Amino acid sequence: MGGRRLTAEDRRDIEAGLAEDLPYAAIARRMGRPTSTVSREVARNGGPGGYRAEYADRASAWQRRSRRPRPATPPAAAAEATHGRGPAAVHAYVDRFATMMIGTGLPRTAARVLACLVTAPSGARTAAELAQRLRVSPASVSKAVGYLEGLDVLTREHEPGRRRARYVIDDDVWLRAWLNSAQKSAVWAETAQVGADLFGLSTPAGARLEAMRQFFVGIHRDMTGPSVTAPLDDAITVLAALLHAARPLATHELAAALGWTQARAATAVQAADHQPEVCGPLTLQRTSSGAHLVTVQHGRLTPAQRTALAQRPGQCPSGSPDEPD
Repeated sequence: MGGRRLTAEDRRDIEAGLAEDLPYAAIARRMGRPTSTVSREVARNGGPGGYRAEYADRASAWQRRSRRPRPATPPAAAAEATHGRGPAAVHAYVDRFATMMIGTGLPRTAARVLACLVTAPSGARTAAELAQRLRVSPASVSKAVGYLEGLDVLTREHEPGRRRARYVIDDDVWLRAWLNSAQKSAVWAETAQVGADLFGLSTPAGARLEAMRQFFVGIHRDMTGPSVTAPLDDAITVLAALLHAARPLATHELAAALGWTQARAATAVQAADHQPEVCGPLTLQRTSSGAHLVTVQHGRLTPAQRTALAQRPGQCPSGSPDEPD
C-alpha cells in the first residue's frame, strides 16, 4: 500500500492531520503510509504551515502531465559519474566506509551521510540528494548533518540564486577534526589536573586522576607536539612556592607541597634553571645539599635604585627629610 500514488483523499487526510497538529508519523499511521511519504509530500507543497490538499493535488497532476520520459543513461556517462569504477564497487566501498565509522562510535545515518559526501565527485550534495541516495527521510538527513556540523566535519553553503543548501566536505575537514580531537584531549587533561590537585596524590582518587592526566597529556602531545607553555607555567609556580616557603626545598618536597609528581616538579625546576628570562625578578639557586631557593636578581636594579628603594618614606636618597617646595 505504501508504493501507490497519493490520491486527493490522501492529501486531505494530510491537511487534516496537520490542522490537528499531529506529527508526520501519526498522520502516516492513520493513512497506512510510510512517514517519509508524508514528510516529502508536505515539504514539496508549502511545508507544515502552508500545505493545502487542493493545491498539492493540482501540482501533482501538472507534474505528471509535464514530465517527460527520462532517457536511459549511456554506459559511458554512468562510468564517468563514478570515475570509471563500477557502481556496485562504489556502493560497496561506501558501505564499508560507513561501517568503519559506525564502529568508531559515529551514529549510523551520520556515518552514511559522511561516507556519501566523501565519495561524491564534487564532495557536496543537497539534503534531497542525500535522502534519495541513502533512502532515508529528510528528517533523518537533517538530524545527521546537524550532528556532523557539530563535529565541524562538513560545511553548509547555498547555491547562488537558490534557497536550498548543499553540504560540503572541504579540503581542511580532517585537519579541523584532528585539532578538535586534540583540544578535547587537552580539556580532559586539564580537568584531571584540577581533580588531582583537589584530592591530592596520596589519595586513591587523586592518584587515579593524575594517571588520567598523564594519559591525556601524552595523547595531546602526540597529536600536537610537546607543549611549550606548560613547563614554563610550572616553573613560575615553583618560584612562587619557594618564595612563599621562604626556605630551601628539595624537589621531592616541592612535589609533595604542590601535589605534583616528582617528574613534573623536576621538569619545572629544570625549565626555571635553563630559561632564567621567564623568572622575572627572581633567580633559582641550588644549595650545597641540592635543595632549591629563590633570590632577587640584582641585575634588574642599579645600585642607585636599590639605595633609593631602601630609604624610609619621607627621606631623600641622601638621608635628609624632604623639604616642601
